[in-house]
Amino acid sequence: MRNVLTLPFEEAGNLIVASDNSGAIGMKKDDLVFVSYETVAYYSFRVAVMECMAAGGDPISVILHNFCGNEAWEELTSGIQRGIGELQLKNLPITGSTESNFSMQQSAVGIIVLGKKQIGKMDEIVFNEQSKIAIIGNPLVGNEVIEQEDQIVPLPIFQKISRLEGIGVWPVGSKGIQSELNQMFKNKTFLKEQIITDIDLVKSAGPATCFLVTYQENMEEEIKKGTGSYFHSVQIRS
Repeated sequence: MRNVLTLPFEEAGNLIVASDNSGAIGMKKDDLVFVSYETVAYYSFRVAVMECMAAGGDPISVILHNFCGNEAWEELTSGIQRGIGELQLKNLPITGSTESNFSMQQSAVGIIVLGKKQIGKMDEIVFNEQSKIAIIGNPLVGNEVIEQEDQIVPLPIFQKISRLEGIGVWPVGSKGIQSELNQMFKNKTFLKEQIITDIDLVKSAGPATCFLVTYQENMEEEIKKGTGSYFHSVQIRS
């Protein structure tokens, strides 16, 4: 189930609530993956903001839950600001809190992105005989995210594709492409052997290093042009 919550928001639209958590990733001695807190926050923000935009939300605020200590706050907010800058989101406020009463053995971070969704934007994605599907980017997890950064689809590409009319986008997370594909459409599920692609269907995509897009055939060239080498076709076998 997508980790977003849609709530009524005034009379003009809905409030989108998207979130992401990370644990044992950071600079503490017992962490399992050692990276800067700026990197931790950047990728956690990336997941939440992609989920928000995929649900039709325009980000309006970021909430940071910091369990890494007071000294990590500036680095964490710097990582969020990096993502905000890539998306050119002006005046997006960051708030949150730090657990400062107790020190944890491993790093932990939670990020929430709030967004405003205008009434009328697509709520459900429906599969039909004319539906085309593609994977944009590659599924990566753990140290692969740092070592193979060039295979991670950039945030501006996701933003550009998500704004196209008549398409649906869906970030891929830790459960892998097949699992996300079976949540993407309200009226269709797929067996693994029905999905033909050169990308691993069950591998975790960690911090949404790739995403799914569905579209009609007349949009394919525009999507290929907008995504370049990150584009991977998907064929559905009956």
